[in-house]
Amino acid sequence: MTAYIIRRLIQLPLTIIGITILIFAMLQLLSPVQRSALYVPSIPHNEGAIDAIISKYGLDQPVHVQYWRWLVGTKDETTGEVTGGVLRGDLGFSRTGREPVTEMIKRRLPATVELAIWSVIPIIGGGIWLGVLAALHHNKLMDQSIRVFVTIGWSFPTFVFGLLALLVFYSHLGWFPPGRLSDQMQAVVMSPGFHQYTHMNTFDGLLNARLDVFWDALRHLVLPVITLSYVIWAKMVRVTRSSMLETLRQDYIRTARAKGLAQRVVLYRHAFRNALLPVLTIGGMTVVSLLNGVVVTEVIFNYPGLGSAAARAAASLDALAMLGFVLFNGIVLLVANLLIDLTYAMADPRIRLH
Repeated sequence: MTAYIIRRLIQLPLTIIGITILIFAMLQLLSPVQRSALYVPSIPHNEGAIDAIISKYGLDQPVHVQYWRWLVGTKDETTGEVTGGVLRGDLGFSRTGREPVTEMIKRRLPATVELAIWSVIPIIGGGIWLGVLAALHHNKLMDQSIRVFVTIGWSFPTFVFGLLALLVFYSHLGWFPPGRLSDQMQAVVMSPGFHQYTHMNTFDGLLNARLDVFWDALRHLVLPVITLSYVIWAKMVRVTRSSMLETLRQDYIRTARAKGLAQRVVLYRHAFRNALLPVLTIGGMTVVSLLNGVVVTEVIFNYPGLGSAAARAAASLDALAMLGFVLFNGIVLLVANLLIDLTYAMADPRIRLH
């Protein structure tokens, strides 16, 4: 197990380097003038100034020289100051956000993390519960009802279900508004007396003992969470149900029942743990997609997370911002895959990783 962890940790930076090479290859599709926007907030109109930027940062140099400078930064010969460099967190300047891409990701990330945290509980918990329930009532009314319920959600495009949810619960009932906070609570959050410990409004509301902020933020999260849960449940239920059914047919389950063990012990101590392995992969990838920003859901509900920022950058052809999001998403995916593999070993002692 220890050797496996060390091997994976060694592979991780090598894989990240591979991702940076792919991202840099995409950058080569842009002209030197467009790539100069990596280093300046706005490209000057003066042709001489543009040429000076291209020369300063080596954008007319061979590809391998450009890659190295893009990766580690460029050192000013007169001042000795190093500027740029992906490894130093400089992903360029976003034209749509009017700020560095790194700052835009840092500013938007807490909103996406907050949405992911509140979505994971119903998505994974609800999906596993419904899947186990369907497996235990195989081919009975309960099983058929659950399968129909989740299949309807799977059939809905996310934007259709989100718009229907807005129409019913916001336009007609006025219960759950879009956005992240009401104007009144936004003023409270931005006031000097309110400390933004995590920049996640529900948690900061509790930490500041402001239940009005907490409930207001939670009301704005309800519709995005319901939308994400309903359209993802079918995948979770299908995998959990099939895995649970396969596990319940195993010989050791029959042996456990023959020994007279209680049904609850057989199901949750013997069957459920072994049936959980395929669910871990689906659940892990679901969490990754949430952390990377669920584009359609955030756009529909005007939620200011990474997904809506990526959609805005794509619509405005902001290539540098998009490439920054791709690099961030790739790193998150690699780390998540490592954690999922380690969770596999902890969930099933039969797995031995050497």
